[in-house]
Amino acid sequence: MLGIEKLSKTKKLVAGVVDTNVRRGQERLAKMLGDKGLISPTTLSMMGEMSDIYKAMAADVAKNPLRTISAESDLLRKYLALGSYTFSRAMGKDQDSVASPEADDRRFQAEDWSKHLPFDLLLQAYLINSQAFQDWLEGMDNLPKDTRDQMLFYARQVTSALSPANFLVTNPEALRITWESKGKNLLTGGKQFIDDYRQNPKLFNVGMTDRSAFEVGGNLATTPGKVVFQNELIQLIQYAPTTETVAKRPMLIVPPWINKFYILDLTARNSFIQWLVNQGQTVFIVSWLNPGPSQRDLVWDDYMQKGVVAAMDNVTKATGEAKINLIGYCIGGTLVASTLSWLKKKGRKPTLSVTYFTTLLDFTDPGGISIYINDRSLAGIEKMMNKKGYLDGRAMAFTFNLLRENELFWSFWTKNYLKGEKPAAFDLLYWNTDGTNLPAALHGPYLREMYLNNRLVQPDSLTFCGETNNLQEIDVPSMFIAARQDHIAKWKSCYTGAQAHGGKVTFLLGGSGHIAGIINPPYKEKYGFWTNNVDTLPENPDDWLAEAEQHPGSWWPHWVEWLAQYQGDQVPARVPGEGKLKALEDAPGSYVKVRAADAAQS
Repeated sequence: MLGIEKLSKTKKLVAGVVDTNVRRGQERLAKMLGDKGLISPTTLSMMGEMSDIYKAMAADVAKNPLRTISAESDLLRKYLALGSYTFSRAMGKDQDSVASPEADDRRFQAEDWSKHLPFDLLLQAYLINSQAFQDWLEGMDNLPKDTRDQMLFYARQVTSALSPANFLVTNPEALRITWESKGKNLLTGGKQFIDDYRQNPKLFNVGMTDRSAFEVGGNLATTPGKVVFQNELIQLIQYAPTTETVAKRPMLIVPPWINKFYILDLTARNSFIQWLVNQGQTVFIVSWLNPGPSQRDLVWDDYMQKGVVAAMDNVTKATGEAKINLIGYCIGGTLVASTLSWLKKKGRKPTLSVTYFTTLLDFTDPGGISIYINDRSLAGIEKMMNKKGYLDGRAMAFTFNLLRENELFWSFWTKNYLKGEKPAAFDLLYWNTDGTNLPAALHGPYLREMYLNNRLVQPDSLTFCGETNNLQEIDVPSMFIAARQDHIAKWKSCYTGAQAHGGKVTFLLGGSGHIAGIINPPYKEKYGFWTNNVDTLPENPDDWLAEAEQHPGSWWPHWVEWLAQYQGDQVPARVPGEGKLKALEDAPGSYVKVRAADAAQS
């Protein structure tokens, strides 16, 4: 017994010494790399998380050796089957593959992978190993869910990065192209790599589209209009009417500031703004400033007062209407809800209706981004923002791309640099790469108080502009529009946020994801949507969906029918600049044309 106790104490002592030395080593490495500017605090925090994850994996292996042995035995059986497959194919016999890529996995669709036996075996070995690794991690049921989700995420990043499709010597399609073009693809790919690097100084992002094919205000964001107001944070755009009469009540759109507003105005045919104008609405939209170091101290209160409230006041000045209809998109909707709560406390009610597009108010389950929402990650982000004064929009775009890394990073890596293909001209991807920065004083508390602590739905838990925030006190009629395949603002999270909102609430569920679920013009006749005419939302979102009615096509016309009860009679069309607010410049204005890298120099 004494020997066992002594051994146990010795093991604990050794484990403690090792853990202390590892931690000190991590701290020294972080200081050395960080001081030399070789790596960002965000990346360092991710490295620290991965280290913690690996320790958790090791601890689980020690506690559950039989599960690991079983996984190794299953892996061995698959390799024996792969050996049998190899022998049969070498003898010219047909045999089913041991492992095959998913039908929608575009990395391995070329015939070259199955045509040549060595690459066929390489592919199958990769699929066997990566799937075995994922299955083994998913079997760690004793770990906390957050830890296991992070573990699976980082494991997926590693296995995706090690794919044979990502390297020239292990990609048969890239090798064939190299042979056929006598290496011209590599010269082209190298040039494109250098161009992409120069486009993103100090922060490399793979090129996703032909940037030269688009111009904001040229062939994107072309709906005619005028900037009729601006301050140090926003430009307010009023669009030119296309009908002789318009609805009495004007419409104000508050888009997210983590992206640029022209996702709602990509091209004339797909433009929600142009469509809304054609429906006889007087449309205004907020165009946010792309901030840099000098805007480091902007906070949520500033975005409420200098953003939403200032825009609402100036819509009233431009039109003479004291009552307006309001739209908030994504985080723009989160800001709108905060503003409506504040207006209620102040006894003001300038809004007749509010519509929320894919908006989170309840952050209990914030979707794929939850991987980054923990104390260590936020500390890294805050450290970087405090040093620079802002979060670089390119860094944020990269972290979002990692949520779908094969589709939004490695596929472009292979096409652009190994195959030497020029990226296609795709307006949506151009918008996706046209990033915006985020002020340090705004974004840090937003991530902590809303994403991490979920305080927005807790009545009187947060204070904005001197008033405690209570969403339940909002009495403005609202419609919440979510997207069923949205991985950024999950539809059930949008639903629970709608339940926390006061007033008469209507919920609508569209098809597709965060962008296509909203930008779904009627002419496409795609995706469909679900409605449920209940007076009170059921507690369980699945119960709502079970009783919902499915409709084909776009939800836009259905929403306009709902809006009709709040838009008032028809009045003569309003021309931008002819009211009390004079035109300052043509839409889309100058704020939207400032790129993240340029704003960083301001």
